[in-house]
Amino acid sequence: MKRLFWIGVGAVAGSYVTRRATRAAHNVTPSGIGENIADGLRELGAGLGAFGAEVRAGMDARERELTELVERRTGGHVPTWSEAVAEPAPVRAPRAGD
Repeated sequence: MKRLFWIGVGAVAGSYVTRRATRAAHNVTPSGIGENIADGLRELGAGLGAFGAEVRAGMDARERELTELVERRTGGHVPTWSEAVAEPAPVRAPRAGD
């Protein structure tokens, strides 16, 4: 029974070491290096996307704060971007008989 236990421990340890060695050998092959670079670039892209989302959220919050401040101090309405770039309605010139 004692030998069977140690054979089992040796099989598990051998399997673990073989698996780790295979993974380490794969990491130094060109495909393993490519996978590591791809994973790194994927993480970098995700980080940049998250950073951009945080910057946009901060910009929106700051814009709202500034708009509220200007409206409170001036008492007037600050137009939104779509209101500012919208073309004004055409004004009809009065006719000669009007």
